[in-house]
Amino acid sequence: MNHAQLTALGRALRVLGEHGDALSADVPDDKLHEIRQDLRRALELLGEGAGPAPTTRCSEHPNGPVDENAADRCLLCETRRRTSRRSAYDNAWPSQQGEADQKLPVPSRYGISTDHPQPQERWRPEAWNGSAWQLCGTPRRDVRETEGYLAASRRAPRPAAAYRLVREFTAFEVVRVWGEPTAARIDPGGIL
Repeated sequence: MNHAQLTALGRALRVLGEHGDALSADVPDDKLHEIRQDLRRALELLGEGAGPAPTTRCSEHPNGPVDENAADRCLLCETRRRTSRRSAYDNAWPSQQGEADQKLPVPSRYGISTDHPQPQERWRPEAWNGSAWQLCGTPRRDVRETEGYLAASRRAPRPAAAYRLVREFTAFEVVRVWGEPTAARIDPGGIL
């Protein structure tokens, strides 16, 4: 709720409090209708300013995704807790690699290769802009999807002079090239 809504709601609740202090056994009907209108006004103000009802009991993510098995029903916090428990469990038992690491006289400044995740294969679409290859779409994990994207780009109203498909893994490898990349000569007058 913003400040103006809070102020209006506080005013409506104070008016209701005054009605409550003035209630007695001989209250006329018109006074009861006035109380009903003030109650409706307060409920409308409360309905306007209140956001959606919280789905979890987590103060950090009240409207986050729900995990029924978590104590606070928050999937995000429970995932973080499970990860920390898993890492504590994994570190409790030394592995073959861990024993080899303990034999090192000095810990490595950059870590060892088993500490780093394996690179993921991605397919990067690139277009020739006249002087260099530039990324022309989002790198994708599927080669067919990337080739389909490049085929659609070649059929576009203003296609580039050439397109290529680059495979990213541990190094970059040009897999396929469509068209001929030619260097664009720029006229000193600024005209291509």
